[in-house]
Amino acid sequence: MENPKTFICISNYFKGADFLIHLKNLGNKVYLVTSEKLRNSPWPKEHIDEIFYMEGQDIEWNLEHLLLGVGNLMKSTKIDAIVALDDYDVEKATYLRENLRIDGMGQTTGRYFRDKLAMRMRAKSCGISIPAFCSLFNDHDINTFADTIPAPWVLKPRSEASANGIIKVYDKESLWIHINEMGNNRFKYLLEQFKPGDVYHCDSLILDRKILFSLTSKYLATPMEISQGGGVFRSATIPYDSEDDKAIKAVNEQVLKGFGLKHGAAHTEFIKCKEDGKIYFLETSSRVGGAHIAEMVAEASNINLWKEWAAIEDSLVKETKYTLPKIKKEYAGIVLTLSKFQHPDLSSFSDPEVCFRVPLDYHAGLIVKSNKQERVLELLNTYADRFGNDFTAIVAQNKVSNLH
Repeated sequence: MENPKTFICISNYFKGADFLIHLKNLGNKVYLVTSEKLRNSPWPKEHIDEIFYMEGQDIEWNLEHLLLGVGNLMKSTKIDAIVALDDYDVEKATYLRENLRIDGMGQTTGRYFRDKLAMRMRAKSCGISIPAFCSLFNDHDINTFADTIPAPWVLKPRSEASANGIIKVYDKESLWIHINEMGNNRFKYLLEQFKPGDVYHCDSLILDRKILFSLTSKYLATPMEISQGGGVFRSATIPYDSEDDKAIKAVNEQVLKGFGLKHGAAHTEFIKCKEDGKIYFLETSSRVGGAHIAEMVAEASNINLWKEWAAIEDSLVKETKYTLPKIKKEYAGIVLTLSKFQHPDLSSFSDPEVCFRVPLDYHAGLIVKSNKQERVLELLNTYADRFGNDFTAIVAQNKVSNLH
């Protein structure tokens, strides 16, 4: 193909195969930087020009070594774009872009999509509804929060992904016990009022600050519930153009515009509070949603988020026009659990609505689709009970001792 460009893709996690494949199919040179521990993962190597492996923890690379490596590559190769495929890679990509003066999201904007405290401060400044929150910098501020904001509260790591590391707290004494256990690392957390309600996610594609595509789904079992107590994860698309769909998409647009995401993919979460019925912003990310949400979105809409994100990145560096494929409006849902079996036998789940089987070891997972949302929900609820009885492996949440 004409006008090939060179991309560096960064991922500390095995994901984004469709992104890498499509980027290469569009005629580009594709480099991947990933963790040494992922050397034997089934990356689509025939679509990757070269893979570079970083030593150390999968999320904590030596950024100076990363910069030196990419800088050395640039001596002989012009780099046109750097793409972070996972939450934990956003800082790495922004660090490289800033130092090497490569176009794309910089470190300040990057914080709005990684640092949960920065997210909340930015949302507040944009007039977006959020639960009451407090940093853990100042003792007086913490005590004032605890004395004026009704419990329960949650302590959240500022830079963890999804619901990892969240601690639910019910009283001031317990709050200070947890904070004191954190020691000098407490600044890496924030304190937030817990809002009971239904949690939604909106998955989007953005180009030139405009949302080209978004799909709203509802967690039937939230990531926080799963991380705290284990069990079966479920999510499903909600009725199109419903009141909740319109309200969440409106706030989603506020968030993505206010936070300054110019292009790419975004996964943003909201809660509809049971107490007042309002939509509150929870968190966002400049990536495709995990837990096979991308496959669920594709089954419902005909939009492969990974593939279209790659096409958007390609159009930007080549200065060509991007056209979104035709969207369909069906319903899909996912049911997923950690399995006590390496290769769980899902052959008994033979309903015609089953359209995808999660291929990961020690996971049991299915995606179903239908033109009726009621049928999707019926299957997810039935399957969740069966998964819980036959496959689910309960893994206790680690005590917060190794703070990132």
